[in-house]
Amino acid sequence: MLFKKLSDVSEAEMQKLLSRGSGLADVGKTVSSVLSDVRTRGDSALREYTKKFDKVELADFEVSGEEFEEALSSISPELMGHLKTAAANIMAFHKAQMPETTWFMELQPGVVLGQKATPLESVGAYAPGGRASYPSTVLMTVIPARVAGVGQVIVCTPPRADGSVNPLTLAAAKVAGADRVFKLGGVQAIGAMAYGTETVPKVDKIVGPGNVFVTAAKMQVRDVAEIDFPAGPSEVLILADDSADAVMAASDIIAQAEHDPSAVSVLVTTSGTLAEAVQKEILVQAENTARSEIVKAALENAAVLTADSLEQGIDFSNKFAPEHLEIMVEDSDFVLDRIKNAGSIFIGNYAPVPVGDYASGTNHVLPTAGYARIYSGLNINHFLKYTSIQKISKIGLESLKETIIALAEEEGLQAHADAIRIRFGYKPSK
Repeated sequence: MLFKKLSDVSEAEMQKLLSRGSGLADVGKTVSSVLSDVRTRGDSALREYTKKFDKVELADFEVSGEEFEEALSSISPELMGHLKTAAANIMAFHKAQMPETTWFMELQPGVVLGQKATPLESVGAYAPGGRASYPSTVLMTVIPARVAGVGQVIVCTPPRADGSVNPLTLAAAKVAGADRVFKLGGVQAIGAMAYGTETVPKVDKIVGPGNVFVTAAKMQVRDVAEIDFPAGPSEVLILADDSADAVMAASDIIAQAEHDPSAVSVLVTTSGTLAEAVQKEILVQAENTARSEIVKAALENAAVLTADSLEQGIDFSNKFAPEHLEIMVEDSDFVLDRIKNAGSIFIGNYAPVPVGDYASGTNHVLPTAGYARIYSGLNINHFLKYTSIQKISKIGLESLKETIIALAEEEGLQAHADAIRIRFGYKPSK
């Protein structure tokens, strides 16, 4: 764990902090090979890679109705209630994001412009497995697709050692409204949804987080299927002053670290006293967590940095462009107004990242590795496409005629200009 004044961080240390997630190129060839094989051999390749990577031999990839029934019957009413509470909040938030599906404006007499929003026909949602199962990710990916009106939504998630899927993951798929669920993980799952196989339907768009292999696979299939954005190992940056609670801040760093050995957790604070307290508390909490080995590995990527001023901390945050940004300062509005790059923002000592991970309603599928500079977190617009509309009368076209003709001729496109003139009596010469 790096423990320094922000102004003393070396160029190499800064580069390491800012370039996390750069391992995509390192796995590129392996990912490309698997994708090509899935594209060529379909289900046969899926069986081979599921056996190789997940150590499971499957006769059928799709979760059956009987498996759904068994999973649902194994979940307590109380836990199902919590799942439905989270689903309701996620649905409410994403419904609030829904744009007006069709609108028009009159630019001038005879010129009416508009826009139509149309949902995608099919979407594939990836829910990670491996070190943990993520029913919450199923809710976060399927529900907004359903709210947007996507025609078909499928889910791929890695099988467990016995070839089954976590019952709560299946319950989440049912509650969220997924059409089909497949026991597929990793690169082969992304390839199956991108290209289609004998069993898995091809989709128009793939959404959801994953490890570096999954993220690289998503980036490589963009010629045949749209994706949301790169969403790799989890990360948090906490901006804090002396009003923050050290135990709470440390717990939020540990919470991110337990995701994956590649997770990144950073605290930037104007208080040297807080920095020291958080560092000590991190080491204590790391010893007392169920996923201690993963946490300790991830803490190699962690940093506790002391800033000379809040402005310096904000500047670093905008360069870092975190997936999750926690603001634990007395004047949170001052910071919020100056934040340019963040996947999701959590304000106050009582707004830890797990609130958004599970139950507040905001989406937890977010750009990582600095991609928050250019991408938005998963939202309703990821499941819609927009078409512009023009209603032009003769009066309207007449008001635009001279401008169109002049620009068309300047570009050397005479037929474009003539297409306007013809509507006002011009007859092309023979």
